[in-house]
Amino acid sequence: MKAGVNKQFLLLQGKPVLVHTLELFQQCDLITEVILVATPGEEDYCRKMVQEYGLTKVTRVVSGGRERQHSVAHGLAPLSSECEIVAVHDGARPLLLPSHLTKVIQAAGAHDGAILAVPVKDTIKEISGNGQVKSTLERAKLWAVQTPQVFKKGVITFAYDRAFQEGIKGTDDASLVEQCGFQVQVVEGSYENIKITTPEDLDFAELILRRRG
Repeated sequence: MKAGVNKQFLLLQGKPVLVHTLELFQQCDLITEVILVATPGEEDYCRKMVQEYGLTKVTRVVSGGRERQHSVAHGLAPLSSECEIVAVHDGARPLLLPSHLTKVIQAAGAHDGAILAVPVKDTIKEISGNGQVKSTLERAKLWAVQTPQVFKKGVITFAYDRAFQEGIKGTDDASLVEQCGFQVQVVEGSYENIKITTPEDLDFAELILRRRG
């Protein structure tokens, strides 16, 4: 973002991106507890933000790890024994629709896990190391995966324990779960559920929120 600050803390309609994201979970009746995984050194800043915006469902702020997989593991560690379903979400995805959050949680309850995804719009080509086209993939079978990714607690904790024991690295949480033989249900999401990554994304998010009113 070249903004000199973590992208989750950039302002979107006067509030940090992260606050927009956390408010979605704060307002969902199916969510009872939120564990916020913060970049090391930003924990106190996150705690102040949580208090300032009245995000009472955030029960803990924990330090992240070297890679995303380590950070998720840090978030799983303090889960309460009463927890049945775990939703893993990117702090920089503030445009998740409440209805889609509900749908993917309900789908995870009926399966081993569930993820939000959308059909890809563009033709996808596999290329070789020298930049030549190797093949054109069948677009009808390709979906772009988003978050939240939601799983039964026993499923996600088993998958992460196995991953660290066997040195497995996954591109997302669902890939670790899939490698254990569990079934992951796809729930169609929205193309608006973007991850804020570039300055253009922030402009796009402003337009979407303005349109939503």
